[in-house]
Amino acid sequence: MKSLFLFFLACVSLLPAAPLKTAQILAAGKEPVRIVCIGDSITGVYYHSGGLRAYPEMLQIALQKIHLQAQVTVRNAGISGDTSSGGLKRLERDVLEHKPHLVTIMFGMNDLERTPVADFQNNLREIIRRCRAIDAEVLLCTQNSIVESPQRTGAKLIEFTQAIRDIAKAESLPVADCFAAFEAVHAKDALEWNLLLSDPIHPNMAGHKLFAETIAHTITGQKTSLADIGPPLPALRHTLAFLKAGKPVKVLAMPPYDTLIAAAIQQFYPKAVINVTSWPVEGQSLAQIEEYAKKVRSVAQDLVLIAVPGSLPVQKPEAFHKSYSWIMNWSLSFGPQQWDVLVALPSAAKTAPTTKEQQHIALARRLIEAQDLHSIQGGATSLNTLLTQYLNPQN
Repeated sequence: MKSLFLFFLACVSLLPAAPLKTAQILAAGKEPVRIVCIGDSITGVYYHSGGLRAYPEMLQIALQKIHLQAQVTVRNAGISGDTSSGGLKRLERDVLEHKPHLVTIMFGMNDLERTPVADFQNNLREIIRRCRAIDAEVLLCTQNSIVESPQRTGAKLIEFTQAIRDIAKAESLPVADCFAAFEAVHAKDALEWNLLLSDPIHPNMAGHKLFAETIAHTITGQKTSLADIGPPLPALRHTLAFLKAGKPVKVLAMPPYDTLIAAAIQQFYPKAVINVTSWPVEGQSLAQIEEYAKKVRSVAQDLVLIAVPGSLPVQKPEAFHKSYSWIMNWSLSFGPQQWDVLVALPSAAKTAPTTKEQQHIALARRLIEAQDLHSIQGGATSLNTLLTQYLNPQN
């Protein structure tokens, strides 16, 4: 793996350094800068990163951290299942109409399943040509590395990643080499790399932050960190909107919150009608809870409250990561967030957590943050504290 990573670094070193005028405008901070990011589900806003933001939204934050005076708007033009061919067809509507200063292009993950690499490169060339025709600069982006499958092999991903680099060199374009950034993490610590992923091919918000940091560095030449950027506020925007409108709120909650949530909300909205459905977890394994989670999207709700028990059998970090992430994934709407999801950290029922349980709690905290969701420590007190912060009409 390390030798492979060094090979890719060598490839990157051959690429031309093409300074971007967009970087100069950002640094000057005297006029608005428009950036459009086109791609597939890895670019778009889907459940993988919490349903509210993805790397384009985080790129805007990163650029404004680098240049405090910058006036920048980053538009997300990612669509699930799309390819370079689909991106070309919708380029006018989703990109060119917005008269961007800079267009970032991140395709390949779906192309490698269904598009010959020569056609993929031709599509990229045409997207580049049409962007340049309206005087927009172009930045090519490689995608993340993946957990291999028969449908998406590492060798095929490498082929398409190199095809992107080759086009960039031929067209004298810069490359935000996100693949190399992910592989750098992988070379140091395989578990840390795995924790950047929501599933075998899609990064979670931790991965999207790495995307945004990498792209921002390529644009500006300056490094920044998004590690301090927490989940977006307000934490319970859908629930709050229903309460303010006097509408009933439907809640799906794991114990003990199925018995706590109604009274907790009614502290602030005494007349609120709270309809609670219990999500059974007693006697369930983590895998069984994950299986139940697959039903959540088909059940109408306004708030889902996840509280995986801390007393479940201890699992290896990779297995815990997979099941815990999918419990959250299935609990979110597929695309932009349509209901609230709140996650309570695992906790032992009556006893102090063991060392292994503490490790699960720490891992769960990271995974919740990586899903761009808000968490509570556990119990009625923590729930009331959070609701006081986000639902209290006096705040």
